[in-house]
Amino acid sequence: MKRSRLRELVEEFQTVFAGRGSLADAVIPPAVFLIVNGLLGFDYAMWASLGLALLITAVRLGKRQSFSYAFGGLGGVLFAVLVAQLSDRAEAYFLPGIISGVLTVVLCGVSIVVGRPLVAWTSYVARRWPLSWYWHPKVRPAYTEVTAAWMVFFAVRFSLQTWLFQDAQAGTLAIVNTATGWPATIALLAVSYVYGLWRLQHLGGPSVEEFSAGADPPWEGQQRGF
Repeated sequence: MKRSRLRELVEEFQTVFAGRGSLADAVIPPAVFLIVNGLLGFDYAMWASLGLALLITAVRLGKRQSFSYAFGGLGGVLFAVLVAQLSDRAEAYFLPGIISGVLTVVLCGVSIVVGRPLVAWTSYVARRWPLSWYWHPKVRPAYTEVTAAWMVFFAVRFSLQTWLFQDAQAGTLAIVNTATGWPATIALLAVSYVYGLWRLQHLGGPSVEEFSAGADPPWEGQQRGF
């Protein structure tokens, strides 16, 4: 059973992230910035991370990947380098990521208050299930609870990043960013999927197929996908 669930998680991640941007955008340029900053200094670190982002973009275009994915990562690095250059602080390179984190916290909170949880929207964008299904009274609570968990995660991450930024600890901030970035996000998504699917089944609401077909209760409920 555990092996089957693990295989299901892998397949679901492949479905959701198929065609999305590479993890290289989120992991490699910041790591290069940190290393070069420690060895050669601030200016060299900025040019090294920017040059690497340009290389990644060129490789993507060579593989005929979407222009939005190819230039999205480059735009993020350009903005981070610009902020760091204007402030003349190495740790400012990570400021755009800190800002996006606090925006995520705000979006999570607002979406819960208005009854349209953020995680439901992200699922809708990735899967294109009927939007009205997510607002079913026996479906929405699962997405609300998972959105609340996301809000707590990003709030803790933001608090730690802000403290390190104010103390000008660029090296530690880079390590924290990496650890709480994709590795922690993937773990969060895995927990969200397992808990969310379990919650949907216990809420007793209709599956996407049952909802679309207008089936009457009792429903079998969602067996896969969140």
